[in-house]
Amino acid sequence: MQRGIFITFEGSEGCGKSTQITRLGETLKQTGKRILMLREPGGTELGEQIRHLLKYFHTASGMFPETELLLFAASRAQLVREVIEPALSEGCIVLSDRFMDSTTVYQGVARKIDASTVETINAFAVGSCLPELTFLLDMDAEVAFQRTLRRPRSLDAPKDRMEQEPLSFYHAVREGYLALAKKEPKRIKIINSERPVTEVQEVIRQTLHEQVHGLFL
Repeated sequence: MQRGIFITFEGSEGCGKSTQITRLGETLKQTGKRILMLREPGGTELGEQIRHLLKYFHTASGMFPETELLLFAASRAQLVREVIEPALSEGCIVLSDRFMDSTTVYQGVARKIDASTVETINAFAVGSCLPELTFLLDMDAEVAFQRTLRRPRSLDAPKDRMEQEPLSFYHAVREGYLALAKKEPKRIKIINSERPVTEVQEVIRQTLHEQVHGLFL
């Protein structure tokens, strides 16, 4: 059986990853492909509990960056071995909302953890499971920040930890992603996500068609 394809989506909070993954997944399903859509952290029973801890630990400053890094890595290690690798072995196309690039940028750049340490922990968590293609949904940091503030939530729902970060954090995240894309241009494709949703969707489809021949047949 032919091995599946692993595609990841990256970008700041509010950049529209979830929307575009859903749209691409539905498009690919129409071709008869087997599709698995995931989010990080999460995707397993253990990972979902780690996700809740990472998002809603009682204060934004109560978790040290090193702790955050290791929790993300733990969730990812479980997801790779329990879900992603088996799916790829069965020929699925796996679409993931975030993967190790998020840790490189959020914890390595924005949280200022030593880059070599982050790289080592990332490599340990994912092993040989690396995405063939990554879409970086890029937008101005202030636009992303304002979008995040406008996210709908119930009156009693708290802001998650990322929603409590200042604008400077969003600038650091964007700069980190653009630097990473410059370092790995063959894998990471920058998409301007400030455009209308349908335009972004079409650029993603066209890019994927060029990178993976026959995928939409």
